[in-house]
Amino acid sequence: MELHISLNGSKGLAEQLYRQLRDGIDSGRLTAGTQLPPTRLLAEQLGVSRKTVAEAYSRLTYDNLLSGKVGKGTFITPAPTHVPAAASSIALASAQALEKWLARANPLADMRSSPVRYDFIGGASSKGQFPFDDWRRCNQYALRQIRTSSARYAAHQGLPELREAIARHIAFARGVRCSSADVLVCNGAQQALDLIARVLIEPGCKVAMEDPGYTPVRQLFLAQGADLQYVPVDSEGLCVEQIDDGTRLIYVTPSHQFPLGMPMSQARREALLARAAALGAIIIEDDYDSEFRYEGRPTDSLQSMDRHGLVAYVGTFSKTLLPELRLGYTIAPPALREALCIAKQLTDWHTPTLNQWALARFISEGSLLKHIRRVHEVYAARRARIVQRLQGDLAPWFEVIPATAGYHLSALAKGDLDVQFVIDMARKVEVGLYALAPFHAQAPVRSGLLIGFGAIELLDIDPALDRLRDTLQRLDGLAS
Repeated sequence: MELHISLNGSKGLAEQLYRQLRDGIDSGRLTAGTQLPPTRLLAEQLGVSRKTVAEAYSRLTYDNLLSGKVGKGTFITPAPTHVPAAASSIALASAQALEKWLARANPLADMRSSPVRYDFIGGASSKGQFPFDDWRRCNQYALRQIRTSSARYAAHQGLPELREAIARHIAFARGVRCSSADVLVCNGAQQALDLIARVLIEPGCKVAMEDPGYTPVRQLFLAQGADLQYVPVDSEGLCVEQIDDGTRLIYVTPSHQFPLGMPMSQARREALLARAAALGAIIIEDDYDSEFRYEGRPTDSLQSMDRHGLVAYVGTFSKTLLPELRLGYTIAPPALREALCIAKQLTDWHTPTLNQWALARFISEGSLLKHIRRVHEVYAARRARIVQRLQGDLAPWFEVIPATAGYHLSALAKGDLDVQFVIDMARKVEVGLYALAPFHAQAPVRSGLLIGFGAIELLDIDPALDRLRDTLQRLDGLAS
């Protein structure tokens, strides 16, 4: 065996050889069980003394990285197997609290655990559409800003430049009435929701949310000790008249109900605002993906209709840009603003400044609106093709729920179709499908599919749905 080793100069040769062999072992290039050349042979190959090689081998042996076998040679030692520490036999005083957190299941996390070739996962955007060159240029700008700024923590509410850019953008795109002073920059919408829950929810207080609804929010509210009321939805959205007296907080997704997809009607929005005013309750408006609209006239945000300072508007750039950026915000009502800022400061002080500068530049130079317009056409084509198939050859098994925005839609199962069994069979042919059932907290559960089209390419839709149709036909054949 001849190793690729390069020694420079005439001094420190043993150290150089040791370091290069150590790096090869640590990086995995030299794997466990590999036999190294004898000291005499390696010395001849490198043109150094045998003593130099022996010294390097000796140091590696001392580090438990090499071992000698009599009559066989020198070998790289397998890394020691990690033995977990024995569980403590002491009963923890916090055991009950830990059990509660272990019960906070999230079906959305399971969706991302095992990728398939054709994936209709919800909430994921297409990285192929992301303007990486524009974002790289904005990051370079951000680095220049940080380099010239004082080495201090930034404002916990967010960079003034980004807050101003966000206020202008959502006023233009969603009709939100706010100034930069109302904007709190967060690590994604999930942190914005967490902060609102922290400052408003106390153990036992009443909180209302849609059912079916966004499971991470449900688990978040329960973790804060909320007495959670699951309010049903119909074709017009949340059934407002069923909200309990004494409710302190109401969570809704009015522009694109999650997960079913229908928008809340104007009459229902007005009723919700009136009910919240009567209760003195705060409304969380989660406007997670309504910038992508395909049919009908744009609807006003609930926040723009609020005349009493009761709506906390939550938005995110995870859907328009990339989830990995972890950038979101809330438009806080005046009564909540200071408390939310304190909670943000105590949580993580502020959102990473590099990303804030980059996003501020990205929005201000018009790249965000340009990107939204471009991907809107892409998503519209994907959505149209899925709807066409659901209303065509897949119509015997599914009924699509009308939705005008976002980049997922839902389809209800017809008859006694076993949706989970269909999902399991589809995964065997590399098609990722996802059930509506996990998003329900109470019966009756609507059996069907949540179909995301943000991450699947247009040319992959027909092959994937062909496989689904063939699977359904085979199941029908077995049942007959």
